[in-house]
Formats: sequence, structure tokens, C-alpha cells
Amino acid sequence: MPWYLYLALKQLFPTGKRFPFFTAISVLGVALGVALLVISTSVMGGFGHQYRRMIVDTQGDVQVRARGFINDAAGLQARLAAVPGVVATTPFAEGVTGLIHEGRPAYPAMQGIDVNRINKVVPIAKYVVVGSLDDLDDDSIILSYQLALSIGAHVGDKVEVYSPLLLEKLNHDEILLPRQFRVAGIFQIGHQQLDSSLVLVTLRAMQELYGLGAAVHGINVKIAPGLDADDVAARINAALPPEAGATARSWMDTNQEFLFVLQLEKNMIFFLLTFITIVAAFSVTSSLLISVVRKTREIGLLGALGGQPRQVAACFCFQGLLIGTAGTVAGLILGFVLLFFRNGIVHVFTSLTASEAVLARFYQFSELPRYTSSSDVITIVTVSIVISTLAGLLPAWRAARLKPVEALRSE
Repeated sequence: MPWYLYLALKQLFPTGKRFPFFTAISVLGVALGVALLVISTSVMGGFGHQYRRMIVDTQGDVQVRARGFINDAAGLQARLAAVPGVVATTPFAEGVTGLIHEGRPAYPAMQGIDVNRINKVVPIAKYVVVGSLDDLDDDSIILSYQLALSIGAHVGDKVEVYSPLLLEKLNHDEILLPRQFRVAGIFQIGHQQLDSSLVLVTLRAMQELYGLGAAVHGINVKIAPGLDADDVAARINAALPPEAGATARSWMDTNQEFLFVLQLEKNMIFFLLTFITIVAAFSVTSSLLISVVRKTREIGLLGALGGQPRQVAACFCFQGLLIGTAGTVAGLILGFVLLFFRNGIVHVFTSLTASEAVLARFYQFSELPRYTSSSDVITIVTVSIVISTLAGLLPAWRAARLKPVEALRSE
């Protein structure tokens, strides 16, 4: 080992001291900055990952919609099946309805699905926590968890559904009674808004409620794993007949603005929290500068013994690198430990402040999500080590400029 690297280690970890105070404080400052970066990027990444998963699990990879209705859904599905990359398709119809159970009203979004094809595109069956998707027929309904809780409905209960078609009939002096459905199941996706404002019925029941006949509002498409959704959407648009008046859009294109906002928030939080690491680096710089002043005569002696200025400078730069590396490792460990217990910490905080319901209402998730990408970890590690190493440049430059004769005369 070169002498200047050995000397750097000895200055950070003097013989007889297990962990010097200066080194501990410097490493702790970097560690706290890294831990906050890990936690913030993981939580923001978790929100983005959860939203992306929710979008794909409820809408499919690509969605085909028309300006009005799609009247020949079967013919359009046959065309879509011939497009390279398309694995499966399923039609849907959607709208807003009124729903009453034992005098408790609700106004959820209703989606009509093809029970025989839905699971090939959208894995909705795995979210059914009570009952089964197989029990869904033209006279039954599946409620979202929070919605069922708010109106007090259970599997086997009857609910009344009021559709816009009923109001339209009343305008023409016709009477259309509300339709009764049996609750066949309850699903829970994990997103507060969807779990409180969505119900599922069969496609045929939805078409009858809205007077659509055989028409649908759109077709959800599942693509082969590994393919780019935008590329497949472009292929579908090229294959769609002009008379259909339909357009295919990927889930990324449909939610482009929302995903951009999520990424912008994540980048801004990363940028702001990086200043914590920069502040820690300033403390490292000041400590190393004090060390240079205190060891002026020792530095002069090193120069008199033949030490080159660049070697003296490397000694202090290496100290910054060691502090950055140790702080980064400690920060990663601390960050991942806190992430592991994140929900317990959040639940304790929200219970003390009575804000658990507020958190769920505004952030839409019952638990704090997390998703840590390897690129985020690499970026955090690189930034923290580089900043810490740069923190040693000023002390290294000052130490390298000391002339041996003048340094030895220093008091």
C-alpha cells in the first residue's frame, strides 16, 4: 500500500481509538443524506410503480377506443388478433350509475366486462377477495371493497341500480324500474379511489343498462411480455380500418401527463435532498481543513522526506473517498432498514396525529408503497461518493501548496 494511503487510514482511524469522533460525525452526515435519498426515491418510485401496475391491471397494455361506439367488436377483435405482438383482447363498456342498498345511495363507475375473456387481458380475478369472478352473471354484480363497506353490502345481498337510461325513459313519459343485482363478490385493488368507486357487471348487463345494443365503448389489449406498448399501439393503428373510427393508445400514452408529473416529483425530491449530502460534504471539508492546519509541520516533514505534493494531496482526497464510501454503505443499510419498517412507522405517526384516513384519501394507497430500481441505487452511490471525494479537494490543494521549509517553521 502506498504510504500516503496508509497515512490517510491512520489519520481517520488512529491507533488506540476504535472510531474517532471526527470520522464518526463525517460518516454519519453522509449516511443520513444517503438514507434520505434511498427512502425518498424508493417511496416515490413505489408510487409510480403502483400506479403503473394499477393502470395495466385495470386497462391492459393498450386500449382501443372510438369517437362514439364500437359496433362490430367481434370483427375488430379479429383484426387485432392478427397484429404481431397482440396476445389477447377483451371488450368493455363503462359509465356512471346510481346504486342503493338498504337506503344507502352511492354513485360509482360501472364497468361491463366479458367474463370469459377478461382474465386473459386484465388479471381482475386475483383482486376478488370475497366471492369469485366465476359467479358473476347477468343478474349479479361485484363491488369494490370500500364501496361495499360504505353501503353495508355483503355477498348475497341485493342492490338496486339506476342507469341514465331510466332518466331518458322518464323524459319520454316511459317508466323503467331500477334493476336488482345480487352481490356476487367484492374486490380490492389497493388503490383508495378504485376501491371506493368501481363496480363490475357482465358486458351484456351493462349494454342493457345503457341501451347500447351490441356496441361497446372500447377494447383492452394485452401484448407479449418485453414488447414496447407504444410500438404495438402504432402497429394496431396501422391495421385498424378507417371506417371503424377507432384509435389505439398505449397505457403510457393515455396517462402521459400523470406519469410525467410523478417522474418530475421524484426528480425534484432527489435534487433537493442531494443538498443534504452536499452540506455533509462541507462539514467534511471543514474538518479536513482543520486537520491540515493542525498537521502543518507534519505535512512539511513529509515534503522534506521526499513526499511529492500530489502524494500529499492524494492523502486528503483519499480520506474524503473513505468517508464517502463508509457513509454511503451505512446510509444504504439505514435506508433499507427504515424502508422495511416504513408501514409500521407511518401507522404509528398517523395514529398519533389521527391522520390515517387523510393519508389514504389524498394519496390513494392504504399502505406506503416502495420500489427501488438498480439505476436509482447506482445514481445515489455515485453522487454521494463523488461529492465526498470532491470535499477533500480543497484541503488537498491547501496541503499540496505548503512548502516544506515554511511548514516546518509553522507554530
